[in-house]
Amino acid sequence: MTRYKRKEFQRKYPNLADEWNEKGTITIRAVRSDLREAEKAAYNIEGYEPTVVDFLRRCENDAQALEIIDFMESKGEIESGYAKRLRSQLIKHGLKSFGKRKKPGWYEHGETC
Repeated sequence: MTRYKRKEFQRKYPNLADEWNEKGTITIRAVRSDLREAEKAAYNIEGYEPTVVDFLRRCENDAQALEIIDFMESKGEIESGYAKRLRSQLIKHGLKSFGKRKKPGWYEHGETC
């Protein structure tokens, strides 16, 4: 293994040096609090059934998101405990915590997440 002095390493590999020094970090803005929901999101687009999180990611504001959660809970699509966790996440972390907003045409391009 080759040994480098810090300055030499930074000169030869500036991006790697930044990552090593934690300057190049990735922020995670979306959270899946339900294992089944996360697993559904990981599957291929073919045969994919949208989850409540997929519907929330289409909302433009918190009021729409609450309406979706209430509707899915009233229809028995999600359990009341999960609905409560979704409401809490919405209040504490905001609508963007469910992921980037999905716009029309999302599925036609073969994207699932």
